[in-house]
Formats: sequence, structure tokens, C-alpha cells
Amino acid sequence: MIDIKITEDPLNIVNCLEIAQDLGSGGIATFIGTVRNKTGNKSVIRLEYECYQSMAIKEIQKIVESAVSLFSVRNVVVHHRTGILLPGDAAVMIVVSDGHRDAVFDACRYIIDTVKQKVPIWKKEVFEDGDEWVSAHP
Repeated sequence: MIDIKITEDPLNIVNCLEIAQDLGSGGIATFIGTVRNKTGNKSVIRLEYECYQSMAIKEIQKIVESAVSLFSVRNVVVHHRTGILLPGDAAVMIVVSDGHRDAVFDACRYIIDTVKQKVPIWKKEVFEDGDEWVSAHP
């Protein structure tokens, strides 16, 4: 089962866990990316996420399908926020469940790393003295 969502609404880890729940799965790995209050020596006031939603969903779908194939996991949830986020807010949640812990850990890491590299979601950091678009593709 695959569930992908891009939304301006706050993300809910309990909801993500319920979606990924499967009585045949003995392991669930999660990754929650949150907004930091500092970048270097600058205080972050907020982040602004924008995306090309239809393309972003298609790219996430490809990444998840690749993870399912590579790691033989069954259930994957990827929810990502857009809009204005404050320090402490969750920007992305990934939940992977399957029968074995190594597979879910590896798949979860692969998904977040690849999402950051390939998905057209852009982040602007806003500071007290200005703002800066952050490259999602290091």
C-alpha cells in the first residue's frame, strides 16, 4: 500500500502510522523532518515551501515504487507540507512498514534522501534580516 500526500495542512504521525499499519508487518520505521530554529548563526523565523504538485506527486510515486522494489517493503506513506511553516513544525513524514527492520530503515532513508534530491519542492528560509531560497539538491 502506498499513500502520498502534499498538503498545506499540519501533518499527523498517528494518521501516517494507521495508514501503514499491517498485521503482517513486524517493523515500522519513521522519519519526521522538522523546521529548525537556526541555520548557521541566523535565527529562522519561518520556512515557505512551494511545489509543482502534480509533478512532485509523480516523482514521489516513482521514488516509492523504487524503494518497494529495492527493499521489498509493503507499505509506504509519504506526506509533505507546503506553505508557511514555523520552527518545530513537521515538514515531511515518511513511514515504511514490512516484516523486517533492516528493510524498513533502509527504505525510509532511501526515500527521504531521494525526495530531497529529485522532487520539485522548493524551500525559502526567512530570517529577521532577509530570506534565502535553499537548494533542495545538494
